Amino acid sequence: MKKKMTVVLLTAAMACSLMLTGCGGENEEPGGNANTAESEAPAEGAKTDQEAADEVAAMIDAIYVQQRTDDTDEQCAQAKAAWDALTDAQKELVEGEEADPDYFGRDTGDASKDDPRNQDEIGENEILVVSFGTSFNDSRTEDIKGIEDAIQAANPDWSVRRAFTAQIIINHVQARDEEFIDNMDQALERAVKNGVKNLVVQPTHLMHGAEYDELMEALEEYQDQFESVKVAEPLLGEVGADAAAVNTDKETVAKAITQAAVEEAGYDSLDAAKADQTAFVFMGHGTSHTAKVSYSQMQTQMAELGYDNVFIGTVEGEPEETACEAVIDAVAQAGYKKVILRPLMVVAGDHANNDMAGEDEDSWISMFQASGNFDSVDAQIAGLGSIDAIQQLYVEHTANAMK
Repeated sequence: MKKKMTVVLLTAAMACSLMLTGCGGENEEPGGNANTAESEAPAEGAKTDQEAADEVAAMIDAIYVQQRTDDTDEQCAQAKAAWDALTDAQKELVEGEEADPDYFGRDTGDASKDDPRNQDEIGENEILVVSFGTSFNDSRTEDIKGIEDAIQAANPDWSVRRAFTAQIIINHVQARDEEFIDNMDQALERAVKNGVKNLVVQPTHLMHGAEYDELMEALEEYQDQFESVKVAEPLLGEVGADAAAVNTDKETVAKAITQAAVEEAGYDSLDAAKADQTAFVFMGHGTSHTAKVSYSQMQTQMAELGYDNVFIGTVEGEPEETACEAVIDAVAQAGYKKVILRPLMVVAGDHANNDMAGEDEDSWISMFQASGNFDSVDAQIAGLGSIDAIQQLYVEHTANAMK
């Protein structure tokens, strides 16, 4: 979900000032503890803990934006340097419109295991894999890189490169981990400068929704700079006219995600889970775009496959029948007493970890538990991109585009 913010420019001098004041370190008395909230009052003219934390929060808010500018690289570096200069106690005080201690402090895995695929020397033939993106390092490696690696393995004579459409995420990863990921414009400019003649774009998006539309708009400006440009289908293929419309892509996805969930839950089959009064709930993002009917179609597909104990929901509650409260009611009415939640998303990022499985009272796992309708509610944190059958479906879509 994209958020528009007012960019706050903080100079290098401010960052340096923050690093030298209110942060303990060299200003600490011998034997003093810089990492407790009970440290001595700052000297006259020095920043308080809250003032130091607020400056970092402003820096984070400044890069939590969808528009890349000439100042973005410097802002990302300054924000991380300022964060590193805070004491542990000050880091806990960081709070802004988007900023919080988890922005830099949360451990999401080892970023070095990922490959940003921003290399030059591309050659004449490129497959550009375009994703919304995620700041969760493990998920980016297992899900997005997993798809990219599968496409590269199937097309050894082509160069596979990456682009993210969420500048907010690009900035987050760059600031925190110093991993540089191209946005659409950067990736396309890189292709042009490298003399790419034949470009195939493979979106990892779920459907022909808002993100797909924006991808197509960005691509349009570069169409005449390549000899050929082809765009492959997103995961679920064509949207279809109404909730009853399904296709082979949706069938493949329905079977793949259900099998993965059943196996992880320790059941021999979906029927065995049903006999144990267990329902599986797949949580997607949801959208106000007309493509939201895709979620209803996935529920139709589950029904056509005889998967009576599988339900589709969305974070946004669009379509309405996919809202958390509606899904809780549907599962309870069907008589299931055990629930397993799993993301219907390419990556297991913020939505999976927080909106679905988080500790807050408005997370899906909390709301299912609070309903009092179920004996147990568990969550599986795994993105679609880590499933081999899903990776191979993207490979198939890429091959179809090349024909």
